Amino acid sequence: MEFTGAALLVGVAVAMVLLYVVVLRRLLDFRTGAVRTVAAALFALWLAPVLLRAMTRGAGVGPPPPGGDDPDLGLRVLLLTLGVLAATVAVMVLLVVAELLVPTGAVPGPFELVRGGRARYRRLRRYLQIVRIAVRHGLGRFLRGRRTSAARTADGRRDLARSLRLAMQEGGVTFVKLGQLLSTRADLLPPEFITELSTLQDHAASMPWEQAKQVIEAEFRQPVGQVFAEIDVEPLAAASIGQVHRAVLASGEQVVVKVQRPGIERVTDRDLDIVARLARTLARRTRWARTLGVPALAEGFAAALREELDFTVECDNMRAVAAASARVSRDGAAQVRVPRPHALLCTRRVLVMEQLDGVPLGAAGPLLARLGPQRRQAMATTLLGAVLGHMLSAGVFHADPHPGNVMIDDDGTVGLLDFGSVGRLDGTTRQALGRLLHAVDRMDSLAAGDALLELVDRPGRIDERALERELGQIRVRYASPGATVGAAAFAALFRLVTQLGLRVPAEVAAVFRALATVEGTLGALDPQFDVVAGARRVGREQFGLPGSAGSAPVREAVEAELVSLLPLVRRLPRRLDRIADTLEHGELGVRVSLFSEPADRKLVVGLVHQVLLGLLGATSGLMAAILLHSGGGPQLAPSLGLYAVFGYALLIVGVVLSLRVLILIFQRE
Repeated sequence: MEFTGAALLVGVAVAMVLLYVVVLRRLLDFRTGAVRTVAAALFALWLAPVLLRAMTRGAGVGPPPPGGDDPDLGLRVLLLTLGVLAATVAVMVLLVVAELLVPTGAVPGPFELVRGGRARYRRLRRYLQIVRIAVRHGLGRFLRGRRTSAARTADGRRDLARSLRLAMQEGGVTFVKLGQLLSTRADLLPPEFITELSTLQDHAASMPWEQAKQVIEAEFRQPVGQVFAEIDVEPLAAASIGQVHRAVLASGEQVVVKVQRPGIERVTDRDLDIVARLARTLARRTRWARTLGVPALAEGFAAALREELDFTVECDNMRAVAAASARVSRDGAAQVRVPRPHALLCTRRVLVMEQLDGVPLGAAGPLLARLGPQRRQAMATTLLGAVLGHMLSAGVFHADPHPGNVMIDDDGTVGLLDFGSVGRLDGTTRQALGRLLHAVDRMDSLAAGDALLELVDRPGRIDERALERELGQIRVRYASPGATVGAAAFAALFRLVTQLGLRVPAEVAAVFRALATVEGTLGALDPQFDVVAGARRVGREQFGLPGSAGSAPVREAVEAELVSLLPLVRRLPRRLDRIADTLEHGELGVRVSLFSEPADRKLVVGLVHQVLLGLLGATSGLMAAILLHSGGGPQLAPSLGLYAVFGYALLIVGVVLSLRVLILIFQRE
């Protein structure tokens, strides 16, 4: 019997706590943390009886008689209601103050502490490891946040850039990829850092064959011998993400198998979390990070790296670039070879593709010498035409065409490898990029400025005349006769973009990265190759620029635009006639639909609600003060009048409404 009574009491207490939680969240209209809400409900259950006893003594109401009717029952119910409401308002005030001082989520709760303890421990170990790497390479002085003169001179910047490159190389795959990305952002880093980080190579020691074998068998769920007729246990090459092996399919076809390192996704996720946290910290503490949108850059980098870890994405990239190469070839340019993936043998961690004959460009010195200067120039033209064609014609291009990703066959055929990093451009961006290159070729600063503004994220106001003057200086320096254009021109454009407060989208940065990288690759193919003349020749032959024999694409584009404009041209006379008729009769009017967007309506409604809540809260508080000060009305008890009861009720309503307004003001998204 006692156990049943205790269980009933506990059940009632739990039900009251849950009811209090629902009421508190409903009155405040925002969700607080579960722990603090339950604690507030328990505090309210304790506070309500305390307030009730104090109010009962203050009203002069004695204890109820042991038997018979209670003449003060109605007053006791009224005081109980006021006590419960007062306790509720008190805990609401405490919740709002707690939310303003320590917002929900700022401090992890007990469940999050238990669940994330291991993750925080691993993250702490990684932080310490990164700090040790930084200190080992002379970067420890920058971790203290103090100003230093190391970056004020060119020699100091070169030493600092070298230390940063060595630290990133030792940091692992995530920081190697981050360094490679930063090497393409001349708008963020000085030239010394760009030069040093450009040498950052993604090399690593090969993993044992047993580990690679386990990954292959786990992905295909069958022994390696049933997947491949033969496979070379010695890798062709190894990088931080994985390594490649030669193999032979059951059909006798020679293929290459790319195997991902086991556990690389877990390590990368941990490092990407650290990069994201550092980016958010920089954005909070530095203005330049907020201006450049460093958190968004970190998110884009994380998304690109996670795609690179998914080999099915690389399989799709190879097919997309192969289709783009075929399309460019039909337009009249020579075609580069792209390995054909075996889609049925491609998984997230294993990629099987056609084996391209030849040697990497970095080791093709004797072969290039044997092919001769004319063949080398033709190969460079083919590669440049393919890169520009993939960008401007198909919108899908290899974003990292460095010499290690270019294969040269014995007959001089050019092939591309490693499609983990592929850029994609929409039609509008491709057109703007084409107009920018064409405007620079024609030395038209006005057109170049318009095209550049279409490529970047521009602020609300910009000095377009200053932009035209700066572009004119860049044009005179890098595009005039006798000048050389290349990575230096792209770096100058990036610096101009930064000076004007513009932001370069990730896909546009990938374009400049690919163009800057391919310049070095073309120099390795043919040191005498003129990039400017080659680009102009490719543009005139492939894209039908004025003065070329192959201007059919321009005629087709003009015809397509005229066909799309025909319906508008047909309706234009009738519409002009209607406008003239309404003008003649004085009936021309303009109808504007205000707040047609749902977001605009929601914003206005929220502001109106906030103003109304504030007015109602202020009115309730004022009326409560008047009623409590007057002290009139029928006496419900020796020291409690009816007006005072109304005043307390209005005071509670005013406090609740005021708390709602405070929550609307201070609540975070």
